[in-house]
Amino acid sequence: MLSKEQILELLQPLQEPQLGLSLTELGWIRDIMVKEHHVALSMVTLENRPEDATALTDAARNLLSQHGVKDVHIRTRAASEHDRQSLNMEQAEQDQDEVLVKGHAAGLDGHELLSPESGVRFIAVASGKGGVGKSTVTVNLAAALARQGKKVGLIDADIYGFSVPDMMGIEEYPVVEDGVIQPVERFGVKVMSMGFFIRENNPVIWRGPMLGRMLRQFFTDVQWGELDYMLLDLPPGTGDVALDVHQMLPQSKEIIVTTPHATAAFVAARAGAMAIQTEHELLGVVENMAYYECGKCGEKEYVFGRGGGGRLAESLHTVLLAQIPLGAPDNHPSEPDFSPSVYKAETAIGAIYDEVARSIETKFD
Repeated sequence: MLSKEQILELLQPLQEPQLGLSLTELGWIRDIMVKEHHVALSMVTLENRPEDATALTDAARNLLSQHGVKDVHIRTRAASEHDRQSLNMEQAEQDQDEVLVKGHAAGLDGHELLSPESGVRFIAVASGKGGVGKSTVTVNLAAALARQGKKVGLIDADIYGFSVPDMMGIEEYPVVEDGVIQPVERFGVKVMSMGFFIRENNPVIWRGPMLGRMLRQFFTDVQWGELDYMLLDLPPGTGDVALDVHQMLPQSKEIIVTTPHATAAFVAARAGAMAIQTEHELLGVVENMAYYECGKCGEKEYVFGRGGGGRLAESLHTVLLAQIPLGAPDNHPSEPDFSPSVYKAETAIGAIYDEVARSIETKFD
């Protein structure tokens, strides 16, 4: 009598029709029951199309009959949402491993980037909670520094909530040239993001060690070239990824983003406290969505209250870098440099970011 392990081995040649991958390796041959010369099992396919189910069932019966199993009962079903998410995770792992191997094959000494002797100025942008515009601040500060002639890199370290590629209007993906991984460049900023590795905006359901591995790869296995600044868009809060960044980059400085609302500022204080506890210098606080300015009369309306950013800066013993009003970039998808969230230099909000970039420059001198 065959064991379950032997049956899985015999069915190894069966491939999922759309993926071309072994059902055994996918873990999509399940519920195996063996009793004398009778075998019952289930097979999972992406869509469970009748023609696929028939072909796989016939092939499985043929493989098992060659080893004396004459009575075979097979059920087929479509992959569940959990099956699909697991598949996305495994595929992302394979994509990551492929890039990792190619990067190492190039002999890159990416650890030089992490070294304090690299001369790169690291700025981590953090917030206590989501929805305060942390990523918007990051991409606009990066663009402002690039406009001032600085060589800028940006790592979208918000691995669960990656948004930088979309915000910057990036439609291409990193490529490998001569065995070297090249970041995508937009507005003079070199960018790497988890968004380049996840297909169709699927959720990231990864274990902590995998996240840390991907983050470290962004530092060590990408051809960043010469940089003056590296900005990191941290995930909100004080979780594992933020802690990994603090541990990897003891020389990093930090900007805290909040809205004027008292609760947002209160929660943001935790992110600031984490930076202080890990001995990372605070460059200051950016108060986003500080007010709405009427386009006709110029009157300011404080939609989310007033003073949260200033009180947060005071409690953290740092400065309020800027109060950025509510707004949206005035550009259009038909424009060649369209990006949903990047303000141009000639706009009022773009000028605010330019001023923040200049003030940050003085803090590193």
